[in-house]
Amino acid sequence: MANKADKVKARLPRGLVDRHAADIRATDKMLAAIREVYERYGFDPVETPMLEYTDALGKFLPDQDRPNEGVFSLQDDDEQWLSLRYDLTAPLARHVAENFNEIQLPYRTYRAGYVFRNEKPGPGRFRQFMQFDADTVGAPSVAADAEMCMMMADVMEALGIKRGDYVVRVNNRKVLDGVMAAIGVTDEVQKLTILRAVDKLDKFGTDGVRELLGAGRKDESGDFTKGAGLREEQIDQVLSYVAASGAGAGPLISDPDPADDNYLRAVEDGPVRYGKVDNIETIRRLKEKFGHSPLAMEGLDELETIAVMAASAGYGARRILISPSVVRGLEYYTGPVFEVELTAEIPNEKGEIVRFGSVGGGGRYDGLVSRFRGQPVPATGFSIGVSRLMTALKNLGKLGEGDVLAPVLVTVMDGDMEAMGKYQDFTQRLRAAGIRAEMYQGNWKKFGNQLKYADRRGAPLAIIQGADERANGEVQIKDLIEGKRLSEEIESNEEWRASRPAQVTVKEADLVAEVKKMLDQQKQDRERGA
Repeated sequence: MANKADKVKARLPRGLVDRHAADIRATDKMLAAIREVYERYGFDPVETPMLEYTDALGKFLPDQDRPNEGVFSLQDDDEQWLSLRYDLTAPLARHVAENFNEIQLPYRTYRAGYVFRNEKPGPGRFRQFMQFDADTVGAPSVAADAEMCMMMADVMEALGIKRGDYVVRVNNRKVLDGVMAAIGVTDEVQKLTILRAVDKLDKFGTDGVRELLGAGRKDESGDFTKGAGLREEQIDQVLSYVAASGAGAGPLISDPDPADDNYLRAVEDGPVRYGKVDNIETIRRLKEKFGHSPLAMEGLDELETIAVMAASAGYGARRILISPSVVRGLEYYTGPVFEVELTAEIPNEKGEIVRFGSVGGGGRYDGLVSRFRGQPVPATGFSIGVSRLMTALKNLGKLGEGDVLAPVLVTVMDGDMEAMGKYQDFTQRLRAAGIRAEMYQGNWKKFGNQLKYADRRGAPLAIIQGADERANGEVQIKDLIEGKRLSEEIESNEEWRASRPAQVTVKEADLVAEVKKMLDQQKQDRERGA
């Protein structure tokens, strides 16, 4: 017997979670829906390992002797540093570069998998989480970016999120850089501070962003965030750029025409209202303000192409919106950037109604593969945060385990070899017919424990064969769901024994057919809400 002092304490590392059957099945169901859309667009799967050489992950890691800040790293036998991938894009870039001569360009691929961040965990912030990406490598045309946006809109609707409850917001890194040049900002650190401030627009509002663009902002707890240090006229220019988002015409209305795909939910006190939005008008206003910047004009022309292509394919501003406030990983992207946001009011785990926000994003990253090849390789892609999106879908009631049924339980009445052989045969016959089934593996001598186990498992049926039934070549099938319902109407043990509710006896040869019949009846009852 082990010494108490030698026992290992069972504990889960911080920032990690165990996943159980319901979550796994819900995730599988969601991934299948996303995969079907990716496949329909002509994308093929690829899989890369969780570990990569650290230098392959590139400049996005801290430059330290031991590169384990932000990522989890180790050294192999050759003293080379390896790191767990922190996203799925950097490994794809390595894969493309390493197999460049064999890959057919444009290379259209998708993959799902876990990524790892060596960061301080917190509410909703984990060190391991799943992403589901789609990328096109080798396509320089902005049409590839437009297609990504349309595909993300299709993914949301395939998951049951109705039109108007999500929006794909689109911006362009070139426009952002052009705006920085227009206001005279050249310092890279200051640029990042400005753009991070713009990214907080939904969270802090215009006044909060103004503070972050200036001296800084103090939050409710008293913590102070140093600002970008812009002058007032510079701040006004940045905010005028952001204000062009959603520019359109017409008053707010409560009941837009469902056929008009250009109405967006407006955030205001009181009843929900909708405003008509014109992407081309947004771009026109931006060109008026920043058209003197060649770089900004190049980016705005690309945004106009995306807006026109999306509208031509039937995707109005309600689904794909030109939105100057979108800012994503700026060390990463070189052109259009986009994110999908849930705009519906969704209850969180505490039942509080919240705006869920972004559940995925991406953009054009033309410089990532070229790190390995020394030549430009255009690429664009999108990443869905699986765990975050799944939480939103569950809270919306859009995602369950599906039609997965608990297994039929084959009970054990006798422990001799002949009987056990029979029970195993019944179990295998049910499985061969495509029916989930298990033979009881616990202490079979207490039959009541077997029925309690079946109840906890949610088993729909129990298969029972004692010595008498075995001698007659028969088997009993107990409908546990109907039996539970009927038992609530029975007042005495005598009445229970006399009625033997929801239990039938059939020949062994008819076992599978009768089980299928009873399961079908249960399914019909569920669909009727019985």
